[in-house]
Amino acid sequence: MGFRWALLLAAGAIALAACAGPPRGEPSPAAVGDETTQAPAEWTGVTRRVPADYSTIQSAVDAADPGDLVLIDRGTYREAVSVTTPGITIRGVDRNEVVIDGEFERGNGIEVLFADGVSIENLTSMNHTVNGFFWTGVRGYRGSYLTAINNGDYGIYAFDSGDGLFEHSYASGSPDAAFYIGQCNPCDAVITDSVGEYSGLGYSGSNASTELYLVKNTFRYNGAGISPNSWDGELLPPVENVVIVGNLIHDNGTADFPYKTAQWIVQGNGILLTGSENSIASRNVVMNHPMNGIFLHPNIDKNVWMAGDNVVEENLVAGSGLADITMAGPSQDGNCFEANEVDATMPAALETLQPCDGLRFPALYEVGSLTSLFGRLVERNLGLDDEIFYGEMPHPDAQPQMPGGDAADVRPAVNVFAEARPDIESIGLPDVPASLEVTQQKGINLMGVT
Repeated sequence: MGFRWALLLAAGAIALAACAGPPRGEPSPAAVGDETTQAPAEWTGVTRRVPADYSTIQSAVDAADPGDLVLIDRGTYREAVSVTTPGITIRGVDRNEVVIDGEFERGNGIEVLFADGVSIENLTSMNHTVNGFFWTGVRGYRGSYLTAINNGDYGIYAFDSGDGLFEHSYASGSPDAAFYIGQCNPCDAVITDSVGEYSGLGYSGSNASTELYLVKNTFRYNGAGISPNSWDGELLPPVENVVIVGNLIHDNGTADFPYKTAQWIVQGNGILLTGSENSIASRNVVMNHPMNGIFLHPNIDKNVWMAGDNVVEENLVAGSGLADITMAGPSQDGNCFEANEVDATMPAALETLQPCDGLRFPALYEVGSLTSLFGRLVERNLGLDDEIFYGEMPHPDAQPQMPGGDAADVRPAVNVFAEARPDIESIGLPDVPASLEVTQQKGINLMGVT
């Protein structure tokens, strides 16, 4: 799904507008905190081997009982796998040499449909027209040591689900986002130690709220870095209570990337808090963005979603074309800024006028930065953008293997969040690689346009 944008200029104010149909149905129980699961907590001891016992991954998955292990040997598997059995583990013996190839003809590499507790580990999914790995309507999911390359929507994706973990994974070449978690509250989910690059967004999270942690990841060379966002096109808005800590976010909007309309419009920003409430962006390194390093702004759809009560603190932000931190309006009260290492903010003196402790100047925001979004919308609608096919993005180097490989413990994805929930106070600023230098210079700014 994702979030959509359109921009309206009127009487000295710029507002975000969207044309999204009303969401239908109700969220799954798993997406709103029901802890009931159909998955067994332990491995059955049964291993179903591909291709030794089953010629395809799908046939092994179909034969599996809840709690079984499907173990895949090296090879390229030209199929799309659908999982409806709870509690199974799908594992490759080699992350880089077990490849599910959609050949730009098949939809999802592996889709998990309303099957709780499914773990997918140590393999690659590439060249699918929709998603690399996809869970929907589940309680309990885990994606570990996964690689998703050049898939047509998202790389690694969980929707309408709870109790999840994406870890030690890599995703690139997806027009919407490398990683996506959507429509859950509480999400009870963590993305950690992962890399998202060469995608429309590194991470997108529409209406994905509460106990959602993005920690110790790298998001680079995307259109924009990450965007928790409120949107009427999915259930459970607004987005709230998202924790973004200890990430390295750099050089987004500086390289070619595949995109959809929304991603084209917001390119060049590091962290976007789009109609977000009560979220935290802390101790992140955000560098080299043609627009804003950290950008808080509204989304006006069928409802008006304004950023409010967000905490932006202790971040290192440098190399921003507009401003290192921008608070765009209209906005709610309660956004605060403290102890960030920055050169420029919009409005000026944000930390002085909107501190996290002490008196705050009410309703402090600017609207000029939104003109750049409007300009990109016009470019897109007039066809002035250069369409980029997602299959043309570069492939990564070999990725790290899962420790233990095929002999690692088999663990259905049950009570995942309880084990994975991070101690955010122990997470500091990420190390800045020696090769990463400030290359983006601040431009001349006229009403938010450089």
